[in-house]
Amino acid sequence: MKATTLLVAGALVVGAPACGVHEQRAAPSPATTAAQPAPKPKPEPRFVHPHDRPVPILEYHVIGDPPAGAPFPELYVGRSAFAAQLRWLRAHGYHAVSLRRAYDYWRRGLALPPRPVVLSFDDGYRGQFVNAAPLLRRYHWPGVLNLAVQNVLDRKLTLPQLRTMVRTGWEIDAHTLTHPDLTTLDGAELRRQVAGSRQWIRRRLDVPAAFFCYPAGRYDSAVIAAVRAAGFLGATTENQGPAGPRNGMFTLDRVRLNRSDGIAGLSARLR
Repeated sequence: MKATTLLVAGALVVGAPACGVHEQRAAPSPATTAAQPAPKPKPEPRFVHPHDRPVPILEYHVIGDPPAGAPFPELYVGRSAFAAQLRWLRAHGYHAVSLRRAYDYWRRGLALPPRPVVLSFDDGYRGQFVNAAPLLRRYHWPGVLNLAVQNVLDRKLTLPQLRTMVRTGWEIDAHTLTHPDLTTLDGAELRRQVAGSRQWIRRRLDVPAAFFCYPAGRYDSAVIAAVRAAGFLGATTENQGPAGPRNGMFTLDRVRLNRSDGIAGLSARLR
């Protein structure tokens, strides 16, 4: 009798944990039963007609303060002044877009956000990476860098910095190899400066480099022909005014911002 009692008790003791394990395994976990959110569908592109409205392309150079003895101090816009201009643009309903986005509007009718503006920066300077890029990132706005290749060779900007800018939404376009006056060059050197700068950017940054910017705004019919032959979709000048197809895609106007402009100058130029 005692032996039978011990066997039954042992069976109960042994069976207890087995039942508990079975219940734990069977219990559904919240992670496996929670409904996974459906991915948001991408918005369909919207097309408009007509699609020839002008878009201002702002033209900046160095974002930062000029060092003592700088030869062209007006080309510098301080970081705080630039930040104030961005705040003013945002407060007045402007939205920055890339030059390619503006081109797709003009050529295909792809709708733009309200009050579009292109923020372009010439040459390639450290201040565009350390000052302009973080400020633009706050608004999720793209910048357009017209890169003179020599500035990378001189380490005013580096390839890793440029690749970071590309990853954060910047468009990199061509501004020649060494920033010469293109109207003074023979045919072979003209082709090297125009087509060669595009090839250099495309190979090292894996971007289209679809647009060109004339150094110092200097161009003539031969220069425009070389830009077309190199496969660019368009080109920007230093002619003052808002850009649009009526300018011609290879002579797009821009709105230059200088150190002395501030908010008042920006507002006046956009008016």
